[in-house]
Amino acid sequence: MTPTLIKPPLPTSAKQRRYWSAPHGAALALALAETGRAYDGIVVTVAHDTHAAHALEAELTVFAGGDLEVLQFPDWETLPYDLFSPHPEIVSQRIATLYRLPTLKRGVLVVPVATLMQRLAPRSYIAGSALVLALKQKLDIASEQRRLEMAGYRNVPQVQEPGDFAVRGALLDIFPMGIVEPYRIELFDDEIDSIRTFDPETKRSDHKVDSVRLLPAREFPLTEESAKAFRNTLRERFPIDPRHCPLYQDIKEGVTPAGIEFYLPLFFERTETLFDHLTGATGALFVLGECVLDAA
Repeated sequence: MTPTLIKPPLPTSAKQRRYWSAPHGAALALALAETGRAYDGIVVTVAHDTHAAHALEAELTVFAGGDLEVLQFPDWETLPYDLFSPHPEIVSQRIATLYRLPTLKRGVLVVPVATLMQRLAPRSYIAGSALVLALKQKLDIASEQRRLEMAGYRNVPQVQEPGDFAVRGALLDIFPMGIVEPYRIELFDDEIDSIRTFDPETKRSDHKVDSVRLLPAREFPLTEESAKAFRNTLRERFPIDPRHCPLYQDIKEGVTPAGIEFYLPLFFERTETLFDHLTGATGALFVLGECVLDAA
């Protein structure tokens, strides 16, 4: 391979653009991986659709090895106002990426252009809603159950996917968002005695850890205060009769209706974009794939 393929030219100032001859096949991922290593900041690679983003992220992971972090901010993969919610693993990956971006100094972020244009929860919500549970910490199971439900976690008989939790006596099983495996938290009286990962299929405990970070289970809050604000804003923005609006009544009763994600702006006084979440990065470099502007 030629040096220009492995190390393509980069802009030397914020107002400058560089044009690459599109490399064939996986050579693009190789060039982006080398760019990520050479560039002092985050390289944001914008793909024209979700399929292209998934393929590029898979190839980048191969070339990144262990010295370059590769993040993906996936699309919800649902249509606006359909009665379907995104898969929990997609939501988990999005929340984990939003939480990671403010402290990420170098790496490659892959995002579809439609997702880049989406309005998001403000940074204060993602960062302010995280909680760490650690050994020897005092924990009241009943209070923690209510807190988890308000954070969007689902109380289920058995933990299977991100966003699930289950309570059995002095045991709390939880599958945190942004984590690849669930945790079993065992209490002795009201103190955390042990924290272990476990296999969701066999339920067998694995290795011990000292602490676990809990990110919010949704990209919007589900507290009583936020639900009330949502209902007020819904009445202001849409000509509805609250008594005959299923969405309004579900939120009032504490039920999270499928497809509520597309009403995300109604939960916040203001929203942000992925560009705002990147402000912690020193000079993010954007690489626009083929057909991105047409797709936008």
